[in-house]
Amino acid sequence: MTGRLNSAQPYALGLYRIVVGLLFLCHGAASLFGVLGGAKGTDGGTLEAGTWPGWYAAVIQLVCGGLVLLGLGTRAAAFLAAGSMAYAYFKVHQPTALWPMENGGEPAAMFSWAFLLLVFTGSGAFGLDRLLAKRSTQERQPAAEPVAV
Repeated sequence: MTGRLNSAQPYALGLYRIVVGLLFLCHGAASLFGVLGGAKGTDGGTLEAGTWPGWYAAVIQLVCGGLVLLGLGTRAAAFLAAGSMAYAYFKVHQPTALWPMENGGEPAAMFSWAFLLLVFTGSGAFGLDRLLAKRSTQERQPAAEPVAV
């Protein structure tokens, strides 16, 4: 049983990455474009461009969420996303109360830890990272010499 679970690990990790990236991307899209209910606290609207820290966080959510979803530059994008969510938790949520249940910081804390895991695990299966790495490896291998007849 353990062997089967271990062999499925890259696929489970790939699906995990896709879901986490999509959810993060949706937060950014909601804040920047007013879709999916819009930005929090705007009655379905968008954040004003350049406002600190919300608009910048939304750009990070959109871009890093998309990169993680695609599995492209996963570790770097996840590192930036994890850091932005840690910042959000400690600067925006934690000053109002200690526990995430009290301060509304559960999503920030969960996203931060979810992305931190991806920093260490990489993209798993289904990612463009792996596809590009395979292609690069194949291009670097010397072509087989023709056989003399």
